[in-house]
Amino acid sequence: MATFTKAKLSESVNGRSILVVGTTTADASTIHTAHATAQDEVYLYCVNTHTAAVVLTIEFGGTAAKDLIKQTIAVAPSGMVLVVPGFPLTGSVVVKAFCPTTNVVGIYGFVNRIA
Repeated sequence: MATFTKAKLSESVNGRSILVVGTTTADASTIHTAHATAQDEVYLYCVNTHTAAVVLTIEFGGTAAKDLIKQTIAVAPSGMVLVVPGFPLTGSVVVKAFCPTTNVVGIYGFVNRIA
């Protein structure tokens, strides 16, 4: 029988937001590294503190077009925006993010680890 455990994102300190610092794929901020063997169901929410909308790019395990999730995040105070609604990952796959304006998007989230 499978067991489900709710866990914080691997790069989050005590469950707090992860600030997107990177502006390109070369310096993208690591958000989460999936478990090596268990399945992680990844949920990501973003907030934009900038004075203009920004396009956030999530690299969901790679940098090829098929691995990219792009979403425009509206200006504050629009609140949290769901960007990744529980997509499954495993095999130590890495999720990264970048935004053309540094230090304005915070990513919150969690994983449901299924073993």
